[in-house]
Amino acid sequence: MFIDETEFAVSSGRGGDGIVSFRREKFVPRGGPDGGDGGRGGDVVLRSSIHVGTLAGLQHRRHYRGGNGRPGGANNRTGRDGESLLIEVPVGTLVRDRERGHVLRDLSAPDMEFVVVAGGRGGKGNKHFAHSTNQTPRRATLGQEGQARELKLELRLVADVGLVGLPNAGKSTFLSRVSAARPKVADYPFTTLEPVLGIVNRDEISLVVADIPGLIEGAHAGAGLGDRFLRHVARTRVLLHLVDASEGAEAAIKASQTIRSELELSGLGLQDKPTVVALSRADTVEDPESIASSLAGVVGQPVLVLSAHTGVGVAEVLGRLARVLSELPRPVLPPREVPPEFTDSQATLPLTEADDRDGEDAADPGDMDAPPSDSGP
Repeated sequence: MFIDETEFAVSSGRGGDGIVSFRREKFVPRGGPDGGDGGRGGDVVLRSSIHVGTLAGLQHRRHYRGGNGRPGGANNRTGRDGESLLIEVPVGTLVRDRERGHVLRDLSAPDMEFVVVAGGRGGKGNKHFAHSTNQTPRRATLGQEGQARELKLELRLVADVGLVGLPNAGKSTFLSRVSAARPKVADYPFTTLEPVLGIVNRDEISLVVADIPGLIEGAHAGAGLGDRFLRHVARTRVLLHLVDASEGAEAAIKASQTIRSELELSGLGLQDKPTVVALSRADTVEDPESIASSLAGVVGQPVLVLSAHTGVGVAEVLGRLARVLSELPRPVLPPREVPPEFTDSQATLPLTEADDRDGEDAADPGDMDAPPSDSGP
């Protein structure tokens, strides 16, 4: 099952507590404080991976948590850091803050990593609070609490070419003809219910093609799940608009106008994408060239004639797509879209940091009075 949206909560690990301890060894009187610091809490990290195709693996778990840091030890031993949690997601995943709705990070390339919530700092042991007037501090700080937030992940396919058209326009047949992908092909509308990716490698042409389920009138407003399918079109560089020739020139023109209207009404700027128009299922009519000529006058560009079933025109369509792509610059997608009041290190509202000032009378909400691990000097 192709899953392109999911929601869950994440929280990082709490930092370990610092401890109060004093060095007690034979022949070392008044060894002084040696309480170690607590370990850092574990992060929760998202990583984009080419080995993950959908968000289905994240559907059945509602909370992901990093490990807690361990307390410090005597002899200035620092506690063990909490284990960070790594979550792999598909390339093209958009990470949103579910409550605020804004984009935190766009994982648009392989092996990108994003620390969603950072682990809490470990507390400080009493060795940090020794000074000339207090050489036996019985004071340490608690570990910092971790961060928490709720996420919404949206997958948007990343491809060179996006196939668009009405249901049953021959998109799946074309993809199965030019690649190893095997989408379901049948003679009824809405055969394809979820996007399918295929890789084309032939005659020095290498393309990634996305078969987008058929769009219908009102798709931009959600009809036939069209609003979700249009989101995937937004990540493609070039559109291949397939128009069914089987019902004649008038029906082909109407079908073309419907798709162009939905692309424009989507609000995603899809109408400005470079588009190659091809008349599909040309083997079902006697004079496809005449229909293509009539359609070209409406769309304002030459229309190729294609029959994926017989192979006629397939090479010409791929060649045209390759030429259009070669003239386009490689897209440089921004790594994130974060409002100014947020920074990379903030996963929720800023957490209060422990006050590290010296002196027993310093105000520190993380302070704790604890008995030493051994009797003090």
